Formats: sequence, C-alpha cells, structure tokens
Amino acid sequence: MKKRFTFLLFASLLTLAGCGTNTANNTGTTAETKEETKQGSAITITDFANRTVAFESAPKNIVTIGDGEVDIIYALGGELVGRSTTHNEEVNKKLANIDQVGNTHEFNLEKIASLKPDVVLANNPLNMKDIASIEGIGSEIILTNANSVKDIQKQITLFGELIQKQDKAKQLVEEIDTKIAETSAKATDEKVRVLLIYGAPGTYMAALPNSLSGNLLELAGGENIASDYPAIEKYPQYAQLNTERIVEANPEYIFLMTHANPDAVKDGFTKEMAQNPAWNNIDAVKNEHIEILPANLFGTNPGTKVTDALHYMHSLLHSAH
Repeated sequence: MKKRFTFLLFASLLTLAGCGTNTANNTGTTAETKEETKQGSAITITDFANRTVAFESAPKNIVTIGDGEVDIIYALGGELVGRSTTHNEEVNKKLANIDQVGNTHEFNLEKIASLKPDVVLANNPLNMKDIASIEGIGSEIILTNANSVKDIQKQITLFGELIQKQDKAKQLVEEIDTKIAETSAKATDEKVRVLLIYGAPGTYMAALPNSLSGNLLELAGGENIASDYPAIEKYPQYAQLNTERIVEANPEYIFLMTHANPDAVKDGFTKEMAQNPAWNNIDAVKNEHIEILPANLFGTNPGTKVTDALHYMHSLLHSAH
C-alpha cells in the first residue's frame, strides 16, 4: 500500500584508554569497549516537535524521508537502510544500494515497513499526521526541520546523540560556525537587494527571512526585499508575490529555487513577468540577473553542505559589485 500526500507547492515547499601495560588488559576499559557500552545504553531524544522518543540503545536500522537527514547521518559516520527519493544524481550514484522510499510529501509506507526501521527521520510539521502510521509498523519517528542554519546545526547535534556520534556532531557544528564567521568577516555595509522565489511551473512564492534560503541570504550579506511581506498561513516561511511592492523595491537580483525542472521554472516565471510590463523596470530584469539556485543546495535541506550553500550565495552577491 502506498501512502500519498499532497502539498500545494513543495513536492518541493536539518556524531576512548588504558592506564598501564598490563592493567588495561585486566581492569582498564579500552576505547573500543567504551564505545560498545555507549552503544548499548538507553537513549532519550527530544525532537523539534517537543516529543520525547526513547530507545533501549542506538538505533541500527534508520530510514529518512528527507534529503538533509541523509547527508547528516552519513557525515556523522552512520548508515541508513532506507533514504528519501531524490533528483540528486550524485547521491543516487553514491547510495545506489540504499532503497529509496519517497519523501516527506509522498512516501511508500509498505516499503518502509519492509526495511524494519528502528526509527524514521521525518519533518516537523509536515509529518505530524503520520506519527500513528509510522508507529503502527513498529518504528519510532523523530521530527525535525531546517528553516535556518541553526536548525541544521540542531539536527546534527540531535542525530549525533541518536547514533552516539556526539564528538563528530560537535566537530561538524563548529565547522559551520567557522564558515559563518568567515563569511561575516567579508560582509560590507552595502547590501544587495534580492527577491528570493520558490517556484514550480505556474506557482511562485517569495521566501521570507524565516526560511532557510532567507536565513542564508542574510548571513551572506544580502537584503531580502520581501522581509516584511505577510506570511502564507499554511506555509509561514513564504509569502505571495506582490508585483507593485517588488517593482518599488527594485531588486538587483532575483534568485529562483525549485526541487526539479529548473529550466521549466525559469521559463514559466519569465513568461509570467512578460505579462506585466512593470517587471521590465526592475534592475534584476533589465540586467538579466535572474539566477536559478542549485536544487541540491537551495531546493531542499542541504544538511552539512549548508556551508556550500552559504558560499554560493555569498559569491553571487559579491559578483554583483
């Protein structure tokens, strides 16, 4: 049986030593034994939905229905028995032997059940309604999200606790902090005005500062012209486009994000702009500064590769001057 979920836009829209030569063999505890002891200890996780999930030991069979979670688990040194379905050919080639099970919007519950997962990593709040179904196949479910770099760092820390890779998780979080500090040091007072659009053919929305892309834009030193747009109730990280306000703000760049079919998204958006001559007065349009952002970095949670997304965004803004 295949469970399907619909979503308005986002079918697209977060890681040890003996004391003496003979003593260690008799009474000491080696690093390897410590790790085994840690792996056998009970673990209690509080997820992003403030749910408490308990495990008798670190889960071995892990399934994720989100792309970022795939990256984080492997970056921590863990493994999966099932992963999200993705258009990322690099991931598909690297993890060809790991079954794909769908995504946060549409997943194959029967396939997930066949993998006998100890835990399924899913999205908050999209998969809140799926808790009973996942628990019904004998699996726990942990809900997280990635609406900011801090959220991704929190995901890394949480998953590090889950699979008992806390030291590696700490290292990864510190590396992200270092990258942010390096980018901040390059920031200038002159901000580049940007309109961030999340799109699919025929449907386009402005990304707000409380979205991951909006957070990355600010960290990279850009100005989100839609920062004060009213949020869409069901999708509070996004807002409806307002042509009059966009023309008035006159963005220097328009960045388009999508899960797939980037050319179709750009073509559709270009045609939509052509229907309203007012768009022709915008600097981004006049200077042909309409960019499609890489889907693996901006169309989904990039996991630990969020530093690559930040670097990419900063490079685009820097090229504007």
